[in-house]
Amino acid sequence: MIKGSPTGRIARMARVAGDSRPERVLIAASFVNRVGNGLFNAASALYFTLIVGLPAVQVGAALTIAGLIGLFAGIPGGHLADRRGARTIMMLALAVQAVSMAALVLVESWTALTVLATVDQIAAAAGGAAWGALVARVGTERPALFRARLRTFVNLGVIFGTVGSGLAVAADTRGAYLVLILGNAASFALCALLLFLLPHYPALPAPPRERRRLAFTDRPYLTFTALYGAMGLQYPVVSLLLPIWISQHTEAPRWTVAAVFAVNAAFCVLLQTRIGSRIETPHDGGRAFRNAGLLFLVSCPMMALAAHTPVWAAAGLLVAAIFVHSLGEIWESSAGFALGFGLAPDHAQGQYQGLLGLGFTAGQALAPAILTTVVLGLGTAGWLVLAVFFAALGAAGPALARWGVRTRPQPAVAEEAGAEATG
Repeated sequence: MIKGSPTGRIARMARVAGDSRPERVLIAASFVNRVGNGLFNAASALYFTLIVGLPAVQVGAALTIAGLIGLFAGIPGGHLADRRGARTIMMLALAVQAVSMAALVLVESWTALTVLATVDQIAAAAGGAAWGALVARVGTERPALFRARLRTFVNLGVIFGTVGSGLAVAADTRGAYLVLILGNAASFALCALLLFLLPHYPALPAPPRERRRLAFTDRPYLTFTALYGAMGLQYPVVSLLLPIWISQHTEAPRWTVAAVFAVNAAFCVLLQTRIGSRIETPHDGGRAFRNAGLLFLVSCPMMALAAHTPVWAAAGLLVAAIFVHSLGEIWESSAGFALGFGLAPDHAQGQYQGLLGLGFTAGQALAPAILTTVVLGLGTAGWLVLAVFFAALGAAGPALARWGVRTRPQPAVAEEAGAEATG
């Protein structure tokens, strides 16, 4: 590695977070990838509508079609990662994304946007499943600590990318938007190059006569996938629902929207490792899932109450609510790691992560319609319904963890029992 190269600087930055060289490499690669995502995601719709001149309806339709098609690429992509090696599949997916992203600068029609966005989403889904399998192979010494650190840097990358995106939006020129698109393409390429620094992890052999689509027969994991996808509605609560609620239903100043985003990002970065590193086993994950639901049970009514308080109190109440909500997000994501990885067989992590990604993405796709019609439609009562919904999902966590561990192969059960005895 060249000492002064960008790859070298990124790897040195990640050194403070990882205990081993593979951990540091994967953290650096994930950080770079999320910086690129942050650059592009916040401004992509504006570029295609304001600069390219496509109608917003066409842009939305293109991205929806791409998302729906890509939704089903995660499981076969994960299965391929299990059989051919997670690093190889992830690097191929990143290369495809780099090319398809760079080609977006040539888009002038709805058809071209739809095709390129679909290619990108297929590669993203397959690469996401391979990434999950790679995380499972890299973080073996202290997996909970590694995954918490990884998520911290992922959040930090999104923050940096979003700041860069904001600068481009403020400039509002074609050149500024092109920098975002090409910057995201470059992030995919650099991420793929960083993965060359990882060792080659050979595929783990599957047991004889195992079903090809093992994840679809795993009822506890299918149940967890559904619960995790539903609990994922908490993310659009911050990014979509709360900004609308603040602007239309409260007396809080508009700067409160930016403040809650900042508080959410800051606490997720600062506290993820402190909390997440302690959530190691599936049983820990079940309890963490329950804790997340209870925290959302508190945060959602606080957000609703902001519509019924004076202007001097609304801003403070919203900041306090987003702090509680951020704690819930950390517990929820940590539960996702503990259960999502802990209940998946080592030789089929890619396939299982693809299934989990399918459930989560489906939930995110349905979230805008659910939140805007049910919660905003019912007003304060809608927030209370949402709070109870989150709490009910979380309450299922401990029982789900027990069910999942009980139905794993016997060695996993014995290991879990030993962890419970020493905990």
